[in-house]
Amino acid sequence: MKKLLLATVAVSGLAMAAAPAQAEIELELGGYFKGYLAAVNQDETAGTDVVGVDIIRDTKLFVGGETTLDNGLTVGAHVELNIDAGDGATTPYESYAYFSGNWGRVNFGAEDGSAYLLQVATPSADSNIDGIRQFVSPFVNTGNLTTSGAALDYAMDPTFKNDKLTYLSPVMSGFQVGLSFTPDSNNAAGSFSVDTDTNAAGTIQETYEIAARYEGQFQNVGVIAGAGYTLGSEEGGSATTDDRQTWNVGLDLDIAAFGVGVSYSVDNNARSGAGNDDEGTLVIGADYTSGPFKIGASYFDRNNSGGVDGIDVQRYTGGVVYNYGPGMSFRGSVQYVDQNNTTTADADGTAFILGTQVNF
Repeated sequence: MKKLLLATVAVSGLAMAAAPAQAEIELELGGYFKGYLAAVNQDETAGTDVVGVDIIRDTKLFVGGETTLDNGLTVGAHVELNIDAGDGATTPYESYAYFSGNWGRVNFGAEDGSAYLLQVATPSADSNIDGIRQFVSPFVNTGNLTTSGAALDYAMDPTFKNDKLTYLSPVMSGFQVGLSFTPDSNNAAGSFSVDTDTNAAGTIQETYEIAARYEGQFQNVGVIAGAGYTLGSEEGGSATTDDRQTWNVGLDLDIAAFGVGVSYSVDNNARSGAGNDDEGTLVIGADYTSGPFKIGASYFDRNNSGGVDGIDVQRYTGGVVYNYGPGMSFRGSVQYVDQNNTTTADADGTAFILGTQVNF
């Protein structure tokens, strides 16, 4: 990131109480461009034609800065802006302040919670396509392929970027834990005033998160293991709705240039009662790295996708990433999605994706 030295500014809140009223802060500017050319062949509904070859992309701008005070307290802020018009250009993606020291770190504002921040990601062909969070999708959500147009990822983020308070402990002997509290899980955009409750059945208000992660080395094997749990309190109530509960476990092993990992997660999507089964997601991934090249593959299997009973999706992805410079990579992959539906016709799709990522 390019750094620009700002004039002396006032740091409010905790920083002001713990140190002199003013400190110098370095402003960091950065971001990324992720652009792909996608050739797609998928099942379509009558009257819907999917563009066979198209450009898909995701672009963001980061703005932030931090300072470390004489007493060791680090105070900073981070903002991410969507740049692409389809994502809502200049719409804040993240906006939060943070405080850290040898006691850990606190995030305050619109940021992912501890369950996501400590979640273990499996190896992937291209993390933008088949990673823990899907940034671009080569498929369109049509009447036949109902869930593949949406993000088929396994990020444990039931409150996404809603305003929250998160504590992350320091790493001790490879272990780290985290806690998060989201007071209003319906107010994704944030607000300058207190919101009102809808009290509708299935509406989730407060959400609590707890997560743990371990990173270590045994003999010649690198180990990353983690688990997370979230509980969202339902405002209303009915025979078919309930508090929202999600949990996940993950394991990643690295042996020399090889990596293999598995993740499993469950989400009840705030549903209960007969015919409202939990959504379960299994992800298995592997990769091999040689110099600037990485070859990867992944398998994704989700039951009752999107909280709809009887919609099961499998995704197979293989690809290669080549780092042609610092923060720059070419990426190519092939992906096949197969959707089985117990009530309507099955559907599938195949995509060839070639693109680049540039971090700046």
